[in-house]
Amino acid sequence: MKEKLTRSVGTIGLSANIMNIIIGAGIFALPAVIAAKMGSSSIIAYLFCGILVLLIALCYAEIGSKVTKTGGSYTYIETAFGAYPGFLAGLFSIGTTLFADAAVSNALINILPVIDPVFGEQWLRLLILFFLFMGLAVINSAGIRQGMWLIKFNTVAKLIPLILLITIGWTAVQSKNLVIEALPGIEQLGATALILFFAFQGCEMGLVVGGEIKNPKRTVPRAIFISIFSVLVLYILIQTVAQGVLGDDLVNFKEVPLAETARVIFGPIGYAILIAGAGVSMFGYMSGSILNSPRVLYALARDKAIVSKGLERIHPRFATPHVAILLYAFLGFIIAATGSFEQLAVIASSSLLFIYFGVALSVLKLRSKQPKKAEEFQIAGGYIVPVLSMLIILYFLSHMTRPEMIGTGIFAASASILYLLFKQMKKK
Repeated sequence: MKEKLTRSVGTIGLSANIMNIIIGAGIFALPAVIAAKMGSSSIIAYLFCGILVLLIALCYAEIGSKVTKTGGSYTYIETAFGAYPGFLAGLFSIGTTLFADAAVSNALINILPVIDPVFGEQWLRLLILFFLFMGLAVINSAGIRQGMWLIKFNTVAKLIPLILLITIGWTAVQSKNLVIEALPGIEQLGATALILFFAFQGCEMGLVVGGEIKNPKRTVPRAIFISIFSVLVLYILIQTVAQGVLGDDLVNFKEVPLAETARVIFGPIGYAILIAGAGVSMFGYMSGSILNSPRVLYALARDKAIVSKGLERIHPRFATPHVAILLYAFLGFIIAATGSFEQLAVIASSSLLFIYFGVALSVLKLRSKQPKKAEEFQIAGGYIVPVLSMLIILYFLSHMTRPEMIGTGIFAASASILYLLFKQMKKK
């Protein structure tokens, strides 16, 4: 079925979209966590994790230049392996983002009582959550250009305080705090990289707008390389400044390490700016998620993988999947409002590794099914990158706890039952 979406997202817009999702609230607390595990050798963990993420990003760059329809990981896996694996990937993607949105939106609301205690009232929290989800849904339903404008604005707004912290804070860095006294062991490095791996996730969700990307065969690989490289450099510089300014005291500020670093450099106003920056970063993540994630729902309905009434509709004026956007936002609000999602969020995050594995496997499958066209991107080195990516993902999955494995298995079994029910409904 020919999509009626408008291809208006260029390299800058897609790069901003990916970076906006990756650079979430985590970076504002991450430096202290990594310092507690690695000490002054923290930068090594960033480099190690950056290489791992780049391998997976290369897989997305190749398959994203081949499969250019809307849907991201779901569409890639469905194209390579068919309806059932694609359906599982679609539900895993939606589950991951819904629970992540619920967590981030609650974290954003938790900042407001610092401004005025009245924002701690439950009825007001629910009202703000409702307007947050539904307001962003309305903006993103009004056109991809409006949604991408908000993404670009949020990306710049969240980067400004971080770049100021790096550029001005560099003068306060003490070289003695950056001396690496001992290299980390492989187990220590692996455990730390596992935490950092999730701080880099988001590239896959930024590619969901595949059906609205201009010249995707060139734009997708370029945007992936720009965004991943920029994020890696930014993370390393942030860690260096925080470590260089606070030294061994960095581990004592696990809640707000960057805000504390800014307090040392700029005084109380710096602390306030970084706290505000964290709020902007969370809002930016939410705006990006509600632009991208509903398009997985739309893609499932477009391909008739789910039985729906209207989810596949495109707005005749704005050319957006408005029904899917509004439904996704409403589901996100319900989950965020209940607040009982912590364990499910862990399960959903673990399921993302299965999606990455499926995408790496899809690269191999599509190479055998579809000969490379001249304008398509293909990873150099034959099968080394996708195979190495799968081995790394299996390594991460081996560190899942037993409850996480059981929970992920239950989620997959439930999705399989839904698939069979939808299949029977379509027959009738």
